[in-house]
Amino acid sequence: MAKVYFYYSAMNAGKSTVLLQSSHNYREKGMQTLLLTPAVDSRCQQGVVASRIGLSELAYAFQAKDDLLAYVRRQQQDQSLACVLIDEAQFLSRDQVFQITEIADRLAIPVLAYGLRTDFRGELFPGSQYLLAWADELIEIKTICHCGRKATMNRRINAQGDVVWDGEQLFIGGNESYVSVCRKHFKTGETREKKDKKLCSNDTKRD
Repeated sequence: MAKVYFYYSAMNAGKSTVLLQSSHNYREKGMQTLLLTPAVDSRCQQGVVASRIGLSELAYAFQAKDDLLAYVRRQQQDQSLACVLIDEAQFLSRDQVFQITEIADRLAIPVLAYGLRTDFRGELFPGSQYLLAWADELIEIKTICHCGRKATMNRRINAQGDVVWDGEQLFIGGNESYVSVCRKHFKTGETREKKDKKLCSNDTKRD
């Protein structure tokens, strides 16, 4: 039976890199994959899954109201799909998470979804909430906080490196806007960026 897998992590853990490697592994063996990415993710060219280490691959940029089951079914008419891979899966709607379970259950195609578990306030994203509830397998992709502990949370920062405590959940950004931290430093609001700025400030004063 095909399954839904949810690979979750904090920011900058290499989720897109793992997705692209998984797709490559299938294609290297002559199998076809289908990549999906939310159109709302504007960090790079729309319709592209891109990793921080320079790897990229074309993908279908879906909208919030798209029926992913219907789209995959249409694609399956033209090619035999071995796997569907979804980047930034936290942006899926509840209905779309249900649809990807249908892709596994009715079309017998495994679905690998990659995304954040929580936002900068420590709250679950809607897509992640239902993936955690409905996925067959949950796999954590690990990364580390600036202190060396495992990072499990995300913090939004401004241009000065200060933690942003309030705001809309949906704010697209990369390393300049988000950092991954452990639970302790999520609570205290300490980030490496702010720590580095303090060190630079102290060095300037000594000079």
